[in-house]
Amino acid sequence: MRLAFFGSPEFAVPALRGLVDAGHEIVAVYCQPPKPAERGLKETKCAVHRAAEALGLTVRTPTRLRTKAEEHGFFASLGLDAAVIAAYGLILPKPMLEAPRRGCLNIHASLLPRWRGAAPIQAAILAGDAETGVTIMRMDEGLDTGPMLLREVVPIGPRDTAATLHDRLAEVGARLVLRALAEDPPAIPQPAEGVTYAPKLSRTDGVIDWTRPAPEIDRKVRAFDPWPGTTARIGTETVKILAAETVEERCEAEPGTLLDAAGRIACGEGSVLRLLRLQRPGRAAQEAGAFLRGLRLSPGARFS
Repeated sequence: MRLAFFGSPEFAVPALRGLVDAGHEIVAVYCQPPKPAERGLKETKCAVHRAAEALGLTVRTPTRLRTKAEEHGFFASLGLDAAVIAAYGLILPKPMLEAPRRGCLNIHASLLPRWRGAAPIQAAILAGDAETGVTIMRMDEGLDTGPMLLREVVPIGPRDTAATLHDRLAEVGARLVLRALAEDPPAIPQPAEGVTYAPKLSRTDGVIDWTRPAPEIDRKVRAFDPWPGTTARIGTETVKILAAETVEERCEAEPGTLLDAAGRIACGEGSVLRLLRLQRPGRAAQEAGAFLRGLRLSPGARFS
């Protein structure tokens, strides 16, 4: 088939490669423009941009689409059978949605209508869901509201992080969109019940509130790995909590109190979390015991 592909992060790369390997003709790849790397370094191309160039594909990086009539005209001129979208980052306007013969197929990392929006993987872990999955839908003008073509369930393990779940869902999405293109299944409207939203995340979302129960904080650490990460303060220093686990015991200490040198810490509702790996700014990650010794933290110290 003659296709266009829209995507930006690593999540979209397996689908792009899968489409090429399956023999589809990718006549244009749309992705986010290069952006400055951290600490003011040179502009860096996104994962899809790099993958597309390695595959010898034409890349387009418009900063906006909604009001760019010339881009709408170019897209219509491509004579597409379909477009495939995976975590692109811009909203496709109606003229572009209607241009391909079979419409625009979106790879969404949840079991719609649960977790519409920008961060469905993180939201599923945060909520304690036992499963998530991938939905292939035909896009309309709403936010992840289009009719569904295919869905596949993926279980969420008790120690899954956003990173581990991301990789499994990306592979499922790549396989599922190939099926959707080959089989052209009927489109089924999404149910009106069970709609939830996963808003875009920011760095401030990762700040730990120790008054929350330990299982909730545990899920937050896993959901925000690798981004935006979870942070806490000890004294004047902000540290990253890279890994933690809930401890099945009770305590009466104030939330945020370090209970022992092994990294057990009091949380809300009398629950206990064990810190496993931490990191100071500009330093290497450390196991909890070594980290606490390095900061000379003893039982009774308070995290905030």
